Amino acid sequence: MSQSLQGIARGFVIILVPIVLVLAAVRAVLNPWFLEFEYRTPNFPPDSFGFTVEDRLRYSRVALDYLLNEEDISFLGEQRFPDGQQAPPGSCATMEDCTRMYNERELQHMLDVKAVVQASLKVWYGAMVLMLVIGVWAWRGDWMDDYCWTLARGGLLTLILIFAVLLLVLAAFGIFFVAFHQIFFEAGTWTFLWSDTLIRLFPERFWRDTFLVVGGLSILLGMLFWGTFQPRRQR
Repeated sequence: MSQSLQGIARGFVIILVPIVLVLAAVRAVLNPWFLEFEYRTPNFPPDSFGFTVEDRLRYSRVALDYLLNEEDISFLGEQRFPDGQQAPPGSCATMEDCTRMYNERELQHMLDVKAVVQASLKVWYGAMVLMLVIGVWAWRGDWMDDYCWTLARGGLLTLILIFAVLLLVLAAFGIFFVAFHQIFFEAGTWTFLWSDTLIRLFPERFWRDTFLVVGGLSILLGMLFWGTFQPRRQR
C-alpha cells in the first residue's frame, strides 16, 4: 500500500513541477524590471498616439501594481491622464471620458485579468506547498532519491511542453494568442481599439515577447531541475 501511495505521489509531483516552474517564470516577469527591459528593447513599436517610453513605464507600473495588490477596480478607474494629455479623438464620448485613462471595457478586462493572475498565484503557492509536503514525506520515508528523480522527470516534462509552446508562438503567435484568450476570458471582452490605453501600453509585440521570456525562463528552470536532481538516482 505504501509503495502504491508513493507511486501516486511521484506521478503527482511530475505534473506539479511544470506548473511550479512556469508560474515561477510568470511571477518573475510580473515585476518592473520586465517593463524596463521590454519598452527599451530595440525596435519596440512606438505609440502612434503619443505615449513616450517614460509614459508607458509610469502607466504600466500602475497597471502591474493593480494586478498584484488587494485594491478593487477603482484603483485603475480613478486614473486620469495628466494635464495636457487625453484619450485620442474618437475614442471617448464626452470630455470627462477623454480624461479617463481606461474606459469601461478596459476596466472590465483588467478585472478579469486580475482574477486570472490572483488565481494563478494561489495555484503556484499551493503546488509548491504540496511538493514540499511530499518532499518531507520522502525524506522521512527514506525514498528521497526516488523523489529527486521525480523532480528531474518533472523538469524534463517542462522542457518538452515549453519547447512545443514556443514553437507555436514563433510559428503562429496570432493563433496562439487568440486561443489563449478564448481559454481564460469570455468572448468579446478582450478586443479593443488601437487608441485604447491597454493597446497603447501593451501592443502585440509586448505579449509575444512576454510569452518568449516566460518560456525561456521556464526552460532554464526545467534544465536546472533535470541537471540537479537526475544524478541522485544514479548513485
